[in-house]
Amino acid sequence: MGGNGGTGANAEKRPNELLSSWFVRSGWSKGELARQVNRRARQLGANHISTDTSRVRRWLDGENPREPIPRILSELFSERFGCVVAVEDLGLRTAHQSPSVSGVDLPWTGPGTVALISEFSRSDLMLARRGFLGTSLALSAGPALIEPLQRWLVPAPGMQQGEPEPLSPSTARRGNRLSGPELDLLESTTVMFRQWDAQCGGGLRRKAVVGQLHEVTDLLQEPQPAATNKRLFKVAAELAELAGWMSYDVGLQPTAQKYFVLALHAAKEAGDKPFGSFVLSSMSRQMIHLGRPEDALELIHLAQYGSRDCASPRTQAMLYAMEARAYANMGQPGKCKRAVRMAEDTFADAEEFDEPEPDWIRFFSEAELNGENAHSYRDLAYVAGRSPAYASLAEPVMAKAVELFGEDAEHQRSYALNLVGMATVHLLRREPEQSAVLAEKAMTIAKKVRSERVNTRIRKTVDTAVRDFGDVADVVHLTEQLAVHLPETPETAEAV
Repeated sequence: MGGNGGTGANAEKRPNELLSSWFVRSGWSKGELARQVNRRARQLGANHISTDTSRVRRWLDGENPREPIPRILSELFSERFGCVVAVEDLGLRTAHQSPSVSGVDLPWTGPGTVALISEFSRSDLMLARRGFLGTSLALSAGPALIEPLQRWLVPAPGMQQGEPEPLSPSTARRGNRLSGPELDLLESTTVMFRQWDAQCGGGLRRKAVVGQLHEVTDLLQEPQPAATNKRLFKVAAELAELAGWMSYDVGLQPTAQKYFVLALHAAKEAGDKPFGSFVLSSMSRQMIHLGRPEDALELIHLAQYGSRDCASPRTQAMLYAMEARAYANMGQPGKCKRAVRMAEDTFADAEEFDEPEPDWIRFFSEAELNGENAHSYRDLAYVAGRSPAYASLAEPVMAKAVELFGEDAEHQRSYALNLVGMATVHLLRREPEQSAVLAEKAMTIAKKVRSERVNTRIRKTVDTAVRDFGDVADVVHLTEQLAVHLPETPETAEAV
């Protein structure tokens, strides 16, 4: 059972009731959990680990396994339940980790941010596979997540007000300094990566984005004029956010959170408050996905406050829509509906806004607004015990989102997600035949879009259909199609 031992102490052990509780609720057998631990360990390169049923039994009896097993167990149970299950929640101890590779409480300094992004992206590139930092990464949540991020609001020491002076021709190129056209190319490359993600999902281009991010940190370690430095930090922020988003899309949750935090640090160095609020909205979306809507709401309020005097109407509308999602998942219909109305009203202002907007907010279209608001109503229906009234509120708004995304070749992943959303609305309204048609249509798109998020939502929707309407012919056919087109394998959701 090489390299798999526990603490080795002969002290009297007590049964680990916390781990036992999560284990029983998972529905796994001891052998199944052992096989999953071994599979994940191999993906991490920890080939010395060879767990079996007797070893799992000893963990349940109170033995504390050595790293990376506590982290692996945390990841497996988090994925199983769709929420953060920390090592401590499992009644296990973990070794102290250096702040450079764990946690979100990082120093808010320019050189420190560059060094951390460089180190993290290099590690990702070297071990670009699922859970690549499994021995050192864990999801943060609650005060441990929110409190360090509040320092985003504190002005950086010595930060100048207003724009730095533009580069003069005599200083545009000296040694390794970048020219204006080179910076333009870097920025346009980031736009291209964002388009690829929208069309193809996070799985196909994640490694390319991480590689580009690492290259930008190399440039940031060279002497550059202030204006160039600011633009480079902006590029770094956008690439780090995109790396986080792609990691989230393929199921690498701790990795995604780390990139988001680093993106927020880089946005602060760039003096870009609107983009910082966008990063926080991405983190909020991840917290909703992980079943922590209270954290999501804190992140959105932090984003709204930090960008209150500079965010465009489109950005503000997006933040209101995410606020509605958080309130829906907290079961607060009054506040959810108010945030939905604010999103709609502010988006109407955005349509008349005649100033150019950054590329990163361009995705928030009328289709996206309808999709977010429909999902808020749908989530309210779930929280309210599968309420048909809220499902009825969701249906026309989701139908509009599906119609608009159906005409948008650039955002195929969003189209698939909203088809699945509409399928879930039909299940809530006890209309399994219509649900099956939409889920099967989403499946055809999912085959072209490497997004574990899409695949997981389709599988969950099919599971719900089978549970509630398993004897309906269309549902039986849907399960057959799922097995053919989206078979679930141990290698599902590879990171690159």
